[in-house]
Amino acid sequence: MDPTSRSSLSAEPSRPAGPPLAPAPARPTGKAAPPERAPARRSRVRRVSVVLPACDEEAAIPGVLARLAASLAPLREEGYWFETIVVDDGSRDRTAQLAAEGGARVLRHPRRLGNGAAVKRGAREADGEFLLFLDADGQHPPEEAPRLLELLETHDLVVGARRRPGGSWTRRLGNAALNLFASAVTGRSIPDLTSGYRAARTEAFRRFLYLLPNEFSYPTTSTLAFLRAGLSVAFVRIESARDGGASHVRPLADGGKFLLILLKVATVFAPLRVFVPMSAAIAAGGLANYLHTYWTQGRFTNMSVLMFTLAAIMLALGLISEQIAALRFERSEAADERR
Repeated sequence: MDPTSRSSLSAEPSRPAGPPLAPAPARPTGKAAPPERAPARRSRVRRVSVVLPACDEEAAIPGVLARLAASLAPLREEGYWFETIVVDDGSRDRTAQLAAEGGARVLRHPRRLGNGAAVKRGAREADGEFLLFLDADGQHPPEEAPRLLELLETHDLVVGARRRPGGSWTRRLGNAALNLFASAVTGRSIPDLTSGYRAARTEAFRRFLYLLPNEFSYPTTSTLAFLRAGLSVAFVRIESARDGGASHVRPLADGGKFLLILLKVATVFAPLRVFVPMSAAIAAGGLANYLHTYWTQGRFTNMSVLMFTLAAIMLALGLISEQIAALRFERSEAADERR
């Protein structure tokens, strides 16, 4: 082949100038591209049962349910499932009727059994994997529910700690003393031990149902039970304001119950942290009395013997209480393993 023919073959005809060509479509690879999905804010908390214990709350329950539905509406649009359970604890008004009209599932007690009994009934009947508890009298703002559920992603129990608890000054003083006592016993800052506004994993909460009383101290017991079991507990600050409901706590009649709650704090969580210091203090008093009487009278008095004996009894009670507390939680762990 001569050079003239070779150059004619390699030369290409010139193209007229024009707009740039569009890029060729990509060749099909045989696999469809996955659809784009919006990142989920929460991956674990999806099925939630909202439990509201109620007793004679016809004035407050419609507004609370309406505010709760509005607060949870954005989460429903993201694919969350909610059910609302109102446990009517022997109401004598139209609480159950108004709750049903508001779209709630109503469970009724023929007579009043107590706030704790209503909470336990709702926890047993719930179908959700997570539980949200709030009072039906309006003191717990439903608008804070998404915040509690968000923290439930990384915790087993989330408690709504009230910035300004309601009630009389005696009740606020008692709650403050209880918070300080519980913080000292547990070794952790507890801003609100008695708040009923809380969210928890259903499986974990049901483990401690047998420990919960039927009255108003169920929040105290449940919080201490979670801490004792080594579960993760978080506190989130919320505003608290009553919405027309009336408190069913009687300050004078429940004064003795407050002392029982303090005793329960000691015996449920860490008995030795309470009984050992008490025993040491009594023994120190007995020793001081003995040194004084021996120096002034040269003898060992009966008062010193009594104080030393009482110190030994207090220490023995602490050891027994510690064993009982351990057996209680071993029972809950054994029941959890069987499930």
